[in-house]
Amino acid sequence: MTQSRAAPAHLADWVDDWQAGGRYTFTRPDADAAMSKSPAALTAALGRLVRRRRLYAPRRGFYAIVPMEYRELGAPPVPWFIDDLMRFEQRPYYVGLLSAADLLGAAHHAPQRFQVVTNRVLRPFASGRERVEFTMNLGVAGVPVANRKTATGTMNVSTPAATALDLVRYVHECGGIDNVATVLSELAAEIEPDVLAACVPHADAAVAQRLGWLFAHLGHASLSDSIDRALVAPRWWVPLTPGTPEVGHARDPRWRVVVNTEIEVEA
Repeated sequence: MTQSRAAPAHLADWVDDWQAGGRYTFTRPDADAAMSKSPAALTAALGRLVRRRRLYAPRRGFYAIVPMEYRELGAPPVPWFIDDLMRFEQRPYYVGLLSAADLLGAAHHAPQRFQVVTNRVLRPFASGRERVEFTMNLGVAGVPVANRKTATGTMNVSTPAATALDLVRYVHECGGIDNVATVLSELAAEIEPDVLAACVPHADAAVAQRLGWLFAHLGHASLSDSIDRALVAPRWWVPLTPGTPEVGHARDPRWRVVVNTEIEVEA
């Protein structure tokens, strides 16, 4: 007859064992099941480890274990826990926008924000030197993603073509049109025209028009042509930069884009 293992006397010992088993996150129910402590005593023990920076709690009831090398920052890298956190939140998600571009080698400057797209508004939070921000997209489940390996598992990251469309769709969350154009100029090499064309029918026509204009302006004719062929929805006149006056600016008849700003790509 196999005897059940005794519950550890100290939460810190259980956390060490959990990490030794290759697990870097846990939930309050996990700790409840492992420890023979009252709810109040367990809450106090968890709080002590958070204050000592042994644990990091981005959400109530969810904990990430902080290895020694990240103790000064107070949190492990976001990719170490974002997949588990979104599973805890019970939300579909992908790492997107400038964070996806950075992972694809095209962010130009390392972003100070870790951008996640999901299907509801979630509170941002600080994690070490980064700020984790959430962008809402009700169609998140239909966006093409790649499963990218991390040091502790995997996470969903938007594909290069999907990232390009999102950069234009959420231009104000991505540093403005000049920054988006700069990132697109570097991201273009990672995008296959046929793959981009397959994404276009599922995107807003206005977003596709703006992206087509930008790729044409940046000299990526194969990508702009693939959008042109795939964009079957009616093309209404749209401003290149939403929320900026359109009167008196040039109009591109191919894309039906009002070029209401000058594009400056950073070298």
